[in-house]
Amino acid sequence: MEHTHKQYSSFLLTANEMGKADQAAVMAGVSAMDLMAAAGKVVVDAVVNRWSKRSVLVLCGPGNNGGDGFVVAQHLRLIGWPVRLAFLGSVDTFSTEAAHFYQAWQGEVDTFSTDLLDQTELVIDAMFGAGLSRPLEGKARDMVDAMIARKIPVCAIDVPSGVDGTTGAALGLVAPAELTVTFFRKKPGHLLFPGRELCGELVVADIGIPEAVLDELTLQTWENSPELWYENYPWPRLDGHKFHRGHAVVYGGETLTGASRLTARSAMRIGAGLVTLAAPIKAWTVYATALTGVMVAKLELSQESEDFDMVLLDPRHNAIAVGPGAGLAGFESIRTRKIVLAALVTGRATVLDADALSAFASDPQTLFDGIVGPCVMTPHEGEFARLFPSLNQSHAEDKLSRARLAAKQSGAVVVLKGADTVIASPNGRVIINSNAPAELATGGSGDVLAGFIVGLLAQGLEPFYAAAAAVWLHGEVGNEVGVGLIAEDLPDHLPKVLSVFKRQYFPTKK
Repeated sequence: MEHTHKQYSSFLLTANEMGKADQAAVMAGVSAMDLMAAAGKVVVDAVVNRWSKRSVLVLCGPGNNGGDGFVVAQHLRLIGWPVRLAFLGSVDTFSTEAAHFYQAWQGEVDTFSTDLLDQTELVIDAMFGAGLSRPLEGKARDMVDAMIARKIPVCAIDVPSGVDGTTGAALGLVAPAELTVTFFRKKPGHLLFPGRELCGELVVADIGIPEAVLDELTLQTWENSPELWYENYPWPRLDGHKFHRGHAVVYGGETLTGASRLTARSAMRIGAGLVTLAAPIKAWTVYATALTGVMVAKLELSQESEDFDMVLLDPRHNAIAVGPGAGLAGFESIRTRKIVLAALVTGRATVLDADALSAFASDPQTLFDGIVGPCVMTPHEGEFARLFPSLNQSHAEDKLSRARLAAKQSGAVVVLKGADTVIASPNGRVIINSNAPAELATGGSGDVLAGFIVGLLAQGLEPFYAAAAAVWLHGEVGNEVGVGLIAEDLPDHLPKVLSVFKRQYFPTKK
């Protein structure tokens, strides 16, 4: 992916990458002292914007996070807020700039004690930043334990202490923040659960780091945003026709017919020029009666996989979806495996969801070996655990690494679904989605997502972008419908969301 300045705003930085950005800024002539001063000042601005004047306890740790805390305490004191400051560590371990602001602090420095919380109405958590790699212990743990018990509002600097900024994992006890202020760019841990929830409201503040420092970093993680893929989005052309927009094929199971119908309808809604649903003869009448704009092909039960091969002989069938409602009971599992492998051997863009993944739980390598062309797999956590058991064990608390390694191992774009869906490419690129509402956790929602993806693949969108665009649009439609959402609502409300998206990003496009 070539970086554009619009895409820069969506970059996510690990703690290590943020450190490199700081260093690059200093090498470019920005004073490290000025960066820390600015960091403390923007935290104060965010605090004053959210809360009225109240008694504040600033908890400072031994690193630069603690140095930021001394700046915050000084600014709050100067504007008349009652401030106490507790320091956990030694000034000897401070960086030059942190030591400077330690010396500049004009109040007392208390030792860590939970008694300090007695008259406190707001805590500034400047103990440990995003680079923490082990659970809190000792006085820090006792303080967090007391903060949780007393439910005192917390403003965290960078991340709440105890949250891994790269994985979003809670390394032990964490006091949830109502507000978290971070600098320059978000970190993956701000979007991945449980970190996302523990951060509360997130403010990303400019502290004077030049955007150009990103040119010096090899970054491969983004927050999902149309800025990443809108320029490639396949809008209908005035000089086009339905065959320009691709022909998607969806395999429909014999029993759970609703799932693949949702997939087919969603592929149509997102713009596929033609959609064919290939259905077993026993269920053909159900599909043919329920679907109007979708063509329904008959598959004889005795030779279903062969019939499916025949459907795929037409070279215009350029994208395939298998899985929703495909079936796993008894012979269905064998049949589903055959259908999946028949789709993959064509080398055409393929979406594998639900039963198409679970059918290979006992032999995932056969599935991976079958992937010879563009492929998107859309597992939820349970399906992922069945396909990638070793990754699930070795990286249990690291969704980002699990998805990235699974994509490399399988050769497919992996969409690891959830409230914090991760889209990973075999070449290491990763996008984290953050716009999905809770209402999307409903039966059939994933079938719709599979349809959105295969519909975009049919129109020629590259798999990584097709997955990212589909996941983002899926979230936006969920937000549009809101409370009471059922899966059937999603394709029908997509046109309104696409219209808003089109006006925002292509105001002159007709």
